[in-house]
This record gives sequence, C-alpha cells and structure tokens, in this order.
Amino acid sequence: MVLLDQITKYLAVQYLAGRPPKVIIPGVLELQYLENNGAAFSMLQNQQWFFYILTAVFLIAAIALMRRVPRDTSRFNPLLWCVTVLCAGAVGNLIDRIFHKYVVDFIYFSIIHFPVFNVADIFVTLSVIVLIILVLFYYKDADLQEIFKKKQRAD
Repeated sequence: MVLLDQITKYLAVQYLAGRPPKVIIPGVLELQYLENNGAAFSMLQNQQWFFYILTAVFLIAAIALMRRVPRDTSRFNPLLWCVTVLCAGAVGNLIDRIFHKYVVDFIYFSIIHFPVFNVADIFVTLSVIVLIILVLFYYKDADLQEIFKKKQRAD
C-alpha cells in the first residue's frame, strides 16, 4: 500500500508538476499537483516536527494495539486490516514529509470543491470510517475488553 502511494505520487510529480490540471471527468474529477506543507485541508502549515512526532506516536500506539489483538479467531481480522491500512497511509505521507518537507497531493473532486488529496489520504480516511463502523456496529463491549484487558504474566 505504501508502494502504491509512493508510485502515484512519483507519477504526479513527473506528469502534473508545473502543468495545468488534467481533467479526468469534466466538472467532477481532476488531477492537479499540489505541495501540501500542512495536514488535512492544509491545516497546520509548516509544522513538520509536529507531524513527525504525531505519526511516530500513532505508529507506536498502532503496533501496541495490533500486538494485543487476539489471533485465535478471525473476528479481529477486520480491525487488524483497518489498522494496517491506516498505518500505510500514515507512513506514505510521512515519507513525503521526511524527504520533501511537504506531501504531494494530486486528486481533486471539482464537483464539490473538495481539497486536493492523495492515495495515502484515501487509506487513512477509509480505514478510519471502517474502524468507526466496526467499533459502533460490529464489535461488542466484550470484544474490546478482550483487546484491552491486562495481560496475565506466565510465571
């Protein structure tokens, strides 16, 4: 997933940077190059250290969560997939921040004037939506307690 994100960003740089937007569906979808120095919707411009720290904390928390998820049943596979996709999106944008000091965005829904975004943003957004749905409608309190209960030490 990270590779897919990075390839699409590479292609955006190669074929969109310094050029007019490419209209895919007139009045609906365009590809246009944008260097985003902030977060979603260009918030927190030029706060790169904040994003490094935030992403590192998130990735550590995600790994800790994934280690706690029981593996003896497939019930938690959707949760593991959501966290994996979320991490892929976070890492994809982190790579841009580290190497370029900005994130390459290039997908624009002109029909609704939605901010320009990228594949990593799609991963993050969709995984968060699915995660919310899972927590609200799929997992029961007992499932979540099983994940977050204190592990017993085997002495």
